[in-house]
Amino acid sequence: MALFPPRQNTGTPTSASAAMPRAAASPTPLSRDDLARASALADQIRSRFASTLVGQDDLREALLVTMAASGHILIESVPGLAKTTAAQTLASSVSGSFKRVQCTPDLMPSDLVGTQVFDFSRQTFSTQLGPIHANFVLLDEINRSNAKTQSAMLEAMAEGATTIGGQRYPLPQPFMVIATQNPIEEEGTYNLPEAQMDRFMMKAVMTYPNADEETRMLHMLTSRGTDMPQADQRNMLSLDDVLFLRQAARRVHVAEPIMRYAVDIAATSRGAGSRPIQGLSSRVRLGASPRASIALVRIGQAHALISGRDYVIPEDLKEFAHQVLRHRILLTFEAMADGVTSEQVIDTILETVPAP
Repeated sequence: MALFPPRQNTGTPTSASAAMPRAAASPTPLSRDDLARASALADQIRSRFASTLVGQDDLREALLVTMAASGHILIESVPGLAKTTAAQTLASSVSGSFKRVQCTPDLMPSDLVGTQVFDFSRQTFSTQLGPIHANFVLLDEINRSNAKTQSAMLEAMAEGATTIGGQRYPLPQPFMVIATQNPIEEEGTYNLPEAQMDRFMMKAVMTYPNADEETRMLHMLTSRGTDMPQADQRNMLSLDDVLFLRQAARRVHVAEPIMRYAVDIAATSRGAGSRPIQGLSSRVRLGASPRASIALVRIGQAHALISGRDYVIPEDLKEFAHQVLRHRILLTFEAMADGVTSEQVIDTILETVPAP
């Protein structure tokens, strides 16, 4: 039996089909020139990463795809694995504004979004916008900030605007948050709440480089004579290029079986789906929300675009399923005690859910 049986055209709509909302007009298909331009822009960013970062190809692609998908990304690793360098490399690839915020427990919301300052000469209040008002914002060690500051970050990421003195200030476009965090076990860290984690489209986890990559890194550092990568103003993308990538990604075709596949993956993590996993409820206390299926589709569109395709295939979703789902699947205490990881749960889901 087919997983996605074709619809029967009966001529007269049933009550169920009549209740369905009408589909919006299809976006303009991408031309060959659009696909060629998107691939060229992606290669341009990759070349800049090659001059500043050794290895970490998965992280580079995750950053690139998240930017094209209009999302935000969370990067987790132990200290010293170039999380900040990777974020700065992406930001320096685009001729937009970039701000870095070093999160600490005493960081206040006004330090992030801005505040009102009284001007004694004019006897009026003036608004000073905070560092969150930039095209690319690096929130370094986000899990060291307190809950009050995290709520201000949540508003900016979710609404694309901040509120200062009761007045709403829109953030510049394009806008992207690149947050880094150390593992929760590190001293002085605060676990991000589920609502904050869910706002990140992807969560990338960096691992230690192998011996060859670490040797290449040392060669790069000694050859350029400085630990910090030099700013290169050549071959930078403009903000219009980033907006083009984001608009073009939304025009990538997603067939209905692909949509149902994304929904099935998310639903399976919640104990439902076309093939429920027996005993999953004893391992997972909270599965992926519908925002996960949206993220899977958006990421699939972006990855298809930079791969030179105007349509999404199941592999586009599978390649980034771990990054999209790992921070949205919360395990039970029994599962953590048994050493079960969210990566293992995602592997089981991808093996169980049939691809179209």
